Amino acid sequence: MDDSDDSDASDASRATDTIQALMTTRAIRRYTDEPVSDEELLVCLRAAQQGPSGGNVQPQQYIVVTDPELRAHVADLYRAAFDRYERSLPNPSAFRDEAQAASWRRTRDASRHLADHLAEVPVIVLFLQPLIPWAPADADGPMDIGRLDASVYPAVQNFCVAARSLGLGTTLTTVIRIRTAEVFAALGVPEGRFEIAALVPVGRPAGRFGIAPRKPVEAVTHWNRYGDRRR
Repeated sequence: MDDSDDSDASDASRATDTIQALMTTRAIRRYTDEPVSDEELLVCLRAAQQGPSGGNVQPQQYIVVTDPELRAHVADLYRAAFDRYERSLPNPSAFRDEAQAASWRRTRDASRHLADHLAEVPVIVLFLQPLIPWAPADADGPMDIGRLDASVYPAVQNFCVAARSLGLGTTLTTVIRIRTAEVFAALGVPEGRFEIAALVPVGRPAGRFGIAPRKPVEAVTHWNRYGDRRR
């Protein structure tokens, strides 16, 4: 085998590892109490910072909360936000089958567990998005060039995939936005400058990584024209 064969095999292996990481970066809501190092967090943050950014504006800021008292305070606010959100949800009444019902119950229970135990997760990372004018305008009026958060959520996903590659679990949550003002006051975030794009807990998963149940891609993919599907 020549050097080019070795290179091709190495490229194929890296591609397989990348796809595997993407396919198994599912929501982790139960964690062990094992610590997460600053070095691991910096790897994930550097990956986040390489996310696609419209116009290369790189709008996001990160707050990494490791202090136990601050984590506990943010966790209390998260639980209060989740309690209010949970009370607003209607009771589900119809499932396609028992498997779908069981999946819903697992997600509900895991979400409740996270809300009750967030203070025990070693690290909480908040992704901040600035409140800035984003839509340009000309003589014909404003132009819809997309949302600013299209340049923030890729950073969140990069962070989560990088964490997965290190054996760390994460999940993207947004319910804390209900208590944004109190969170910002606790963390010293200047008023009127940011919103919370995501709160991401980081820790060693208590369970296993795996492929999450999703709709078949064939059911939601249209080829060339809407409605043209390949089954």
